[in-house]
Amino acid sequence: MKLFKLKNTAVEDEDGAVTVDWVVLTAAIVGISVVLLSFIREGINDAASAIYEELTTAIDS
Repeated sequence: MKLFKLKNTAVEDEDGAVTVDWVVLTAAIVGISVVLLSFIREGINDAASAIYEELTTAIDS
């Protein structure tokens, strides 16, 4: 009887399913972030270069 009760408890336990949900959600967020970063990387590099040029011009004058 104990074995059947243990089996029923294991089947009804949802802790593992919640963990899988969080892992999938976290992976989706990381994946979306990587894709978005690849789209905006060039714009960030252009802005950083423009700031660098402005700063070097200001220091030289």
